Amino acid sequence: MQNHQDTLHHFIFENTPIRGNLAHLNATYLDALQHQALPAVLRTALGELMTASALLISTLKMDGALILQLQSKGVLKLLVVECNSDLEIRATAKWDQELLDSAISQHRTGAAFTQLIADGQFVITLDPKLGEPYQGIVPIEGDSIAEMLENYMLRSQQIDTSIWLHCSDTQASGMLLQKLPNQQTEDADMWNRVNQLAGTITNAELSTLAPAELLTRLFHEEEVRLFQPRPTKAFCSCNRDNVANMLVMLGQTEVEGIIEEQGSIQIHCDFCNKHYVFDETETLQLFDEAVPPIKH
Repeated sequence: MQNHQDTLHHFIFENTPIRGNLAHLNATYLDALQHQALPAVLRTALGELMTASALLISTLKMDGALILQLQSKGVLKLLVVECNSDLEIRATAKWDQELLDSAISQHRTGAAFTQLIADGQFVITLDPKLGEPYQGIVPIEGDSIAEMLENYMLRSQQIDTSIWLHCSDTQASGMLLQKLPNQQTEDADMWNRVNQLAGTITNAELSTLAPAELLTRLFHEEEVRLFQPRPTKAFCSCNRDNVANMLVMLGQTEVEGIIEEQGSIQIHCDFCNKHYVFDETETLQLFDEAVPPIKH
């Protein structure tokens, strides 16, 4: 077992405004998608987006969740990944199967991910535990998920960011470099030099080498400090109580209408494939419990 599996490593270039993260999602990637029958091209894209979510949230001083959504009017309808501050990740996708089959049949080697997107947009949501959520929406720019996110960070956040992502059948991995804004460095060429060195990385190196070995191989003439790893894992926040609260928020009239029409309320979680069923008795009890007692 590689000791860097299911971990995120933070590192910095000493005395510079440049920092980075390395992520390796193994069981995290497999567990998050194990209940979903995903086409290979979308499974790969989700793996890359999951890795990117871990890389990005670790640059934020926020206790909460980062939600990355790629929306499109083409074959792909939605990719969504949620990663919280504890590096717990969940992911899912929606697509048009008929359009996908047609796209694949037109390309002998299979349809590329970017060919499945039409009139797409990237939606990035920061949802802190305390405070109001923030959402940024930008058109999709780039030929890969890494490029799309780099462009988003530069256009919307004015932060120079470089991202490398790789996903196979069994794992997803990635590296992020970021130049902090408004910080001066004596070495004006440092950002360009570090990016040129990082650009030599291969998918095999990114996915298999231990972080210390990888950073030494890429930046052996630079002074890099590697921090202790943080674990990642697949986790879905859905549970019966959350579903019950959602039904209460829908309102009694709406819920009773569904019960009358269908006999019960059935909720399916797209992320983890759990199925929740509330019969008429349970549903009515929800609203009895939601009403505060009358004080005499």
